[in-house]
Amino acid sequence: MHRSGTTMAWNVFQFCTVLRGLGSIMILLVLGVVGVTYYAVVWTNYGPALSDGGLDSLAALTIIILFHFLLAMLLWSYFSVVFTDPGVVSPNWRSASDEEQRGESDPLNSLEFGGLQPDSSNQRTRFCRKCNQPKPPRCHHCSVCGRCVLKMDHHCVWVVNCVGALNYKYFLLFLLYTFLETTLVTLLLMPHFIAFFSDEEIPGTPGTLATTFLAFVLNLAFALSVMGFLIMHISLVAANTTTIEAYEKKTSPKWPYDLGRKKNFEQVFGMDKRYWLIPAYSEEDLRRMPELQGLDYPSKPDFDSQDF
Repeated sequence: MHRSGTTMAWNVFQFCTVLRGLGSIMILLVLGVVGVTYYAVVWTNYGPALSDGGLDSLAALTIIILFHFLLAMLLWSYFSVVFTDPGVVSPNWRSASDEEQRGESDPLNSLEFGGLQPDSSNQRTRFCRKCNQPKPPRCHHCSVCGRCVLKMDHHCVWVVNCVGALNYKYFLLFLLYTFLETTLVTLLLMPHFIAFFSDEEIPGTPGTLATTFLAFVLNLAFALSVMGFLIMHISLVAANTTTIEAYEKKTSPKWPYDLGRKKNFEQVFGMDKRYWLIPAYSEEDLRRMPELQGLDYPSKPDFDSQDF
């Protein structure tokens, strides 16, 4: 029995190591799909139409401008998720109740041996045995990153990073712009894809035709898969939960952080409407909304911590 447990732990370690090693490969794969799509849309099919003149040229120009705008927002959001730390627990972080009890007793010892202390927001203070430190509310340990992540949603192989409090908005925008871009490309290349199976003569070299075919299939697949993830995360934002917390809610009859759809949305995207669709926050939102920092989250005033 002891040997079986050791083998299981070793397998989990190997799995986490493999996920970390996939990082550069996944980024190159994303850039590769972008490159194939760009070549098929701009260089092969719609770029040459700019010199035709008339309405065809105007339509091609409009398509190319829209394509580049969505692509720029997609890449901006993507690399914002990749290079933004999702949020880590400061080594000297303590909950409000721990600060009040400092000097009277050692809160870490009581937490480590199973004692649970409610903080000022009437929530329980938790302790991570792997990081050997207290965990703020909604914080979880990531086995791949090897650390606790603030308001962790999941570890995403595609962005080579954890999705947490500080980059969750960027991840959602990445999903949104990916869905819009891939849907646009699918619609643009669909006539060319249908022409592959018709008897009409198709202009272009075998290489350009193959690239167009590949770009259509890839973008269609991404559009359908991302649509599912986007719908799922929209429902999570509306309920003010993360992917991990969605499973926790199944064992809890009440959820303390659901403050209504408007406030739930603002806790992720901020209150400044000018910044809702870009991967950034206004200085004013960062100053007046501590929940954007991933440590303090308002809960329902009538919520009882014993129910959670």
